Amino acid sequence: MSPARDPQRVSRSSRVAAVLRGLPRGVRARLRGRDLMLIAAGLTFYAGIAVVPLLVLSFGLTAWITSPERVRELGERVGDLLPSELGAPAAVDRLVEAGAGLDPLGALLALLPMSLYGEGLRRALLRFSERHEGHTAWRGRLAALPLLLLAPVLLYPLLLAAAQMADLADRGGVAATIGQVALGYYAVLAALTLPLAWGFRVVGGGRARWRSLLVGALFTAACLSGFLQGFVLFLALPLDLGAPFGDLDVVGGVVALALWLFLLHLIVLLGWLTTQTLDELAGDRSAPRRRVGEPVEPGVG
Repeated sequence: MSPARDPQRVSRSSRVAAVLRGLPRGVRARLRGRDLMLIAAGLTFYAGIAVVPLLVLSFGLTAWITSPERVRELGERVGDLLPSELGAPAAVDRLVEAGAGLDPLGALLALLPMSLYGEGLRRALLRFSERHEGHTAWRGRLAALPLLLLAPVLLYPLLLAAAQMADLADRGGVAATIGQVALGYYAVLAALTLPLAWGFRVVGGGRARWRSLLVGALFTAACLSGFLQGFVLFLALPLDLGAPFGDLDVVGGVVALALWLFLLHLIVLLGWLTTQTLDELAGDRSAPRRRVGEPVEPGVG
């Protein structure tokens, strides 16, 4: 390593450290005067309407491209992977069966509730900007539809990864358990990064440079992937979810799912605020600096 390169590396490290120090302050500044909990609750409402149609459409499109039998086979392996205490395998089986048997009319009918998530995401992200626009609902809904084209491309590898995770779970042992957790984490991370980037930039109408957008989407996807690992652990807990609701297990299950969706969207919103802050800090530090009174060169300004 030549001495001439040392100052450059030190300077780059100091810039990265300055950006990391500035991120918490920038996120707090963007939260000032805005009710994060209320915005996340509103986005969760839209997600509650859209999540089942979205999953059914994703399984259906994957079945059309591969085969219904293949999707049912892989879906069964996903069910084997999930703990049975709260009925998660049965719920997955019903979703897979609904998707595998989806016809064109059913897919068309599912588009409207599915697209509502695009509207909710756009409305939520606009709350953290000073920008105003018309036709927000239709802008968000239409921008979310192209993601359906990616659904089979993203879902099918996830199903294959889940089948491998189920095989590792059957094998048992420390190495198999570590491999199962790592495979699940990175598979979800890879599947979520592109939809998050599209959601931040196109569906939500956010304004960020592509480099900052990619870093922010990767960071958010990493947090969400870890969060979903925790959700699987939650499903394994022997909880009586109906106890606070008059022993109505269905009500307790719906409330628990809504709470997890709410926490998930807190992570999404904080990921977007981190992306915005990172973009601002990177832009400030990459912009050329000049002294006061120094003439501006042509093309600079």
